[in-house]
Amino acid sequence: MSTDSEASSPIVIAGAGIGGLAAAIALRDAGHDVVVMDKARQLSEVGAGIQLSSNACLALRTLGVLDDLKPFAYAPNSLRIWSGQNAEQLARVELGSFVAERYGEPFWVIHRADLQRVLLEKVRATDGITLHLNTAVLDIKATQYDGLNCVFQNANETGNLNCKALIGADGVWSATRQLVADHQNAHFSGQVAYRATVPIEQVPENFRSDSGLWFHKDSHLVHYPIRAGKELNIVALATESWQDENWSTPADKEILLHAFRSWPAEIRNLLSVPDIWLKWALCSVDASGPWTHGNVALLGDAAHAMLPYMAQGAAMAIEDAVILAQHLPGDTENIPAALRAYERHRKPRVTNIQRVAAQNARTFHFSGPLALARNMILRMSKPKTLAERYDAIYGWTPDY
Repeated sequence: MSTDSEASSPIVIAGAGIGGLAAAIALRDAGHDVVVMDKARQLSEVGAGIQLSSNACLALRTLGVLDDLKPFAYAPNSLRIWSGQNAEQLARVELGSFVAERYGEPFWVIHRADLQRVLLEKVRATDGITLHLNTAVLDIKATQYDGLNCVFQNANETGNLNCKALIGADGVWSATRQLVADHQNAHFSGQVAYRATVPIEQVPENFRSDSGLWFHKDSHLVHYPIRAGKELNIVALATESWQDENWSTPADKEILLHAFRSWPAEIRNLLSVPDIWLKWALCSVDASGPWTHGNVALLGDAAHAMLPYMAQGAAMAIEDAVILAQHLPGDTENIPAALRAYERHRKPRVTNIQRVAAQNARTFHFSGPLALARNMILRMSKPKTLAERYDAIYGWTPDY
């Protein structure tokens, strides 16, 4: 590690995913030198689409990258909700200009790799941020002179780096979380998500514009265009016992098709289009647990991984980054107190959204009378009313 970084006593961030890169930008803007460490040898462009609701876009604007993302984003006019039993449209949620005018920011869908790449380019172009790949954070220890040492390991050495604080942005299987007393490990939900992207011209016309959400017993489906409308992102979620700690693992297409064999023909045909599917086990981390311990704080999935049924996982990590930096101006003297203030600020919102996502997980997979009641309510709902239900989520601002 460079002696310059040691002399400046940076903040160390474990993890160079979306949350870690966002935190690096925000903390540098606040006046800190930042060192980001990630155990990956290279930051590969994996994953699939994610949704950037208005609150996420506002946070990204605060970081100075929203305009850079615009060429890769797609703004659906609406979300259409369908029955996965008979292909009946149940409701439509107004998005597009309605959301942009109501909250002051767009509602975009984008490929995760595009978002990560834009954040990474910003990090690499910013003086005062250093990125070390193939480097794992092992521990943080106090020194005899009231300083801190971050213990790291790379291909060449196990070393120490003087630092102010350690921010764990290392995901659902966070190693940093082990440094925060009493925080529980990730919990498997019993559900998995299959993801694929295909060129938009390979799918029927009715899948090419709006976002779609389909409900069925113990499963549901989401699809929306990404990469400026050039590709379609497909996410199929189902109850399954498979577990794996990798973020994404190659999936058996035949197992997926078998799981969705009772769905309408147009969905079975859609699922047959991609040749390559990835899947991962849906796990959550209880947001009500502790996020901080001394000069260590957790961010994003490391603190509060949530089920994707409110599509707010990435948004919460980006919001975390912005609020963390607000509580840590460059001249902060009592860093543990500042980190505790960050936790107090963020925990009520994140805990509530995690609860909403868990409730949606149950609602989406209803069967029998409960599904009939849900569908009837949706049929009677107005497009703008359905969007307005989430004012508290989409209308977030980073102001105190």
